[in-house]
Amino acid sequence: MPGKVKGLMDRLRDGETVVIAEGYLFVFERRGYLKAGAFVPEVVVEYPHLVRQQYEEFYRAGSDVVLAFTYYAHREKVSLIERESDIEKMNRTALRMAREVADQTGSLMAGNICNSNIYEPNNPDISAKVKDMFKEQIEWAVEEGADFILAETFSDFGEALLALEAVKEYGKGLPVIVNLAWHKNEVNGRPATIDGVEICETFKRLEAAGADVLGLNCARGPATMLPLMEEIQKCIKTPLAAIPVPYRTTKAEPNFQSLTDPLSGVRLFHNDLDAAMCSRSDIKEFGKRCMELGIQVVGICCGNDSHYTRTLCETLGREVPASRYSTDMSKHYLFGTNDKLSKRFISGEGKQYTT
Repeated sequence: MPGKVKGLMDRLRDGETVVIAEGYLFVFERRGYLKAGAFVPEVVVEYPHLVRQQYEEFYRAGSDVVLAFTYYAHREKVSLIERESDIEKMNRTALRMAREVADQTGSLMAGNICNSNIYEPNNPDISAKVKDMFKEQIEWAVEEGADFILAETFSDFGEALLALEAVKEYGKGLPVIVNLAWHKNEVNGRPATIDGVEICETFKRLEAAGADVLGLNCARGPATMLPLMEEIQKCIKTPLAAIPVPYRTTKAEPNFQSLTDPLSGVRLFHNDLDAAMCSRSDIKEFGKRCMELGIQVVGICCGNDSHYTRTLCETLGREVPASRYSTDMSKHYLFGTNDKLSKRFISGEGKQYTT
């Protein structure tokens, strides 16, 4: 078993970059183990071996963190499918497997809380209910040995602050990353949260409230997230996180929920998002820009798969276990340069294949 693993904040203080592979919901929806719409991680209790396998696969692709698959394993979501009796099992199973894989691989393990979908600004009763939802997930994460908490995908400043306060109150001193999902809202021509807090003000307040890392996740692809990251960087000194979805969002359609098919004009979310997937070259450009900006926590969110995480890690200059199988076109029968390859397909009769 590996020795003591260097903590999140020590890594960041030493100038290191931390990669977090996310996207479990979409991975298991594509594989037929999770229903789009409700997006409840039932697979954790029904096919736990597959979740463990995905943890291991993301590690092989270069993730520094085994993120426990507890996203949407909260009371609002499980009530939609009438599985409230499974909520603790769902959380603890995901956390325990993540801890085991992290210990086996020398990785960090993170607990995960997220948007509640019931938050309402200026509604104390709802705020109390949301905080209780956060509390139980945080406490389970602490009990199962999380190294830090990732709180993410908040569209309201108020809910992000509630999550941060909950981790500070119930997280037993664990570091916390707080990431927001940014939509189209504006206040006086400036990007703003759904509850109307301007972008710079949002992150200044969260920094003042004690967040250890701040940033964005989900909603936006690299092309429309990075300009916002540049804005945020001007406002705060806290280490930054950028974890976009791997979709080709645009200025006109900045979020993957708003993307439309370039051929039909029909909304792509959710079943047809494949038509807007990023290329691996897009992920390389994202990684390069993150390095230029000094963003220290990076990853890919909904839509991620291991090849994207590997591409991102290799762009950061790493050789990861899965790099053994990285592309080597020198051995390809049409485009290769290896002396053992037949020349028939590269010249002469084979030219027809490459035109």
